[in-house]
Amino acid sequence: MPALTATSRRQFLTLLGISAAAVSCGTAAAGGGSGGNRTNTLRYQGSAGAVTLAELAADLGHLEDVRLKWVGNTISGPQDIQSAATGQTDFGGAFNGAVVKLAAADAPIKAVISYYGSDTSAYNGFYVLNDSPIRSARDLIGKKIGMNTLGAHSEAMLDIYLQRHGLTPAEIAKAEPLVVPPVNTEQSLRQRQIDVGVLGGILRDKALATGGIRPLFTDYQLLGAFSAGTYVMTERFLKQNPGTARTFVTGVARAIEWSRSAPREEVVARMTDIVGRRNRSEDAAALRYWKSYGIAETAGRITDQEFQLWIDWLAARGDIKKDHVTASGLYTNEFNGYGTGGASSAAASPSVTTSGR
Repeated sequence: MPALTATSRRQFLTLLGISAAAVSCGTAAAGGGSGGNRTNTLRYQGSAGAVTLAELAADLGHLEDVRLKWVGNTISGPQDIQSAATGQTDFGGAFNGAVVKLAAADAPIKAVISYYGSDTSAYNGFYVLNDSPIRSARDLIGKKIGMNTLGAHSEAMLDIYLQRHGLTPAEIAKAEPLVVPPVNTEQSLRQRQIDVGVLGGILRDKALATGGIRPLFTDYQLLGAFSAGTYVMTERFLKQNPGTARTFVTGVARAIEWSRSAPREEVVARMTDIVGRRNRSEDAAALRYWKSYGIAETAGRITDQEFQLWIDWLAARGDIKKDHVTASGLYTNEFNGYGTGGASSAAASPSVTTSGR
């Protein structure tokens, strides 16, 4: 098992500390030409044992002539969107706070569609063992909390939870977030290498089915239903490939609505089939626990409030200058043609199951 990394939460700034010049050089190669030229291949990073909305959209045939090219897996949203910003991939997805931070570092990116969120079925919980003495926010002082990456969704939830329960900044700093790969979090918690483990989606439900753990709190309990993360593309890519962007974003939107309307068993079966056919030496067993992508808005459309919360949070931490970015400037719904009646809209029913294999 990989060793746990006791990384300072402030080291996230280093991850996103790319210069404007580096971003410019990276995106110069990512558009497939100048003017209105169109690329039909989108490079991306996946997630082991899971099916992203982009992959689901492609398999459903909703990406039409646009093809996805997998270049590897990631467990970190900040790393994924940095790869997109520097032109190593053509799109990436992350927690909206990470998108705010990258944009505040003058990376020329735009969020184009929400791809995950929190609802009654899809949420991240902070779990402890049944016999753990941890019962309250104050009990987290001096404790190790395992999460997939720092400076992103899980650390934001932890900070907000501790703040709302009256802990001072000095006390909050004594809680110790640690980087633990999601597939190892349950094991690390059960072996008492960490005191708290952040578990979400199918990994959470698998751990709950095994038993012996209980939630301290969840992000749904903390904030209610909300879209939490977005796919981003560079402004250069959007300018050079508007047709590709529209096909991609609208296709993902259609996949979101298909996942809501299709029977859960059909969605799980489709995802399991996708994992089996892509031959990446991964275990698809946890997919049977999938319930929802948790996206709040129809077709993944983005609203100001999905970014404003994180602008305020990051500014309060001193990570960004509040007036350096605006919520409305961080995203566009221009390329989301779902339900608009255009050529790439959801003219077909969301329950279409035609395969794009």
